[in-house]
Amino acid sequence: MVAAFVLRGLCRAQAALRCAPAELLVPRRGHRLTPADDELYQRTRISLLQRESPQSMYIDSYSSRGFMVNGNRVLGPCALLPHSVVQWNVGTHRDIIEESFSLFWLLEPRIEIVVVGTGDRTERLQPQVLQALKQRGIAVEVQDTPNACATFNFLCHEGRVTGAALIPPPGGTMLTSLAQAPE
Repeated sequence: MVAAFVLRGLCRAQAALRCAPAELLVPRRGHRLTPADDELYQRTRISLLQRESPQSMYIDSYSSRGFMVNGNRVLGPCALLPHSVVQWNVGTHRDIIEESFSLFWLLEPRIEIVVVGTGDRTERLQPQVLQALKQRGIAVEVQDTPNACATFNFLCHEGRVTGAALIPPPGGTMLTSLAQAPE
C-alpha cells in the first residue's frame, strides 16, 4: 500500500516536470511586456543631496509663561522662523502693528504663511496690518494660541516655509507634549 502511494506521487511529479520550468514560474498573461513597458527592466537613478532632513521647528508644549520649542524653553511672546526663535515684543493682540511683522517679510526664502496665536481666544488684527502682509505676498492665519501651535506644527511637517507669531495664553492653560504625558 505504501509503495502504491509513493509510485503515484512519482508519476505526478514526472508529469509536472514535463512542463517547461519557465511555465511553472511565470503567471499566464494576455500579453507579454517588453523591457520598455515593464519597470523591472528600467534603471532608476537617485541623487541624494542631503542624508538627513533639516532640523525643522516644532512646538512641543505651551503654558501661560511661554513655549517649549524643539526642547528649548522660550518665555513670553515669540516669533518662530524656519530655523530660529526670537522674542516678539508685544504684550497682547492690541499691541500688534505693521512693524511687528517686519521680520517675516525681510527673510529669504520668503515666508509663505504666518500663523498668529492671539492668546486663549481668536482676536481680530487691525485691517492695515493684514493688508500690509497681503501686499507682500504673505498669507496670515489668526487663531487662538493652542490652535495656532497645532497649525504651525502641521504646516512645518508638510515642509511649508512657515512662521509663527505667538502670544502665550493667560491663566492656567497648558499643553504637554505626547512624549511627556503620563500614561
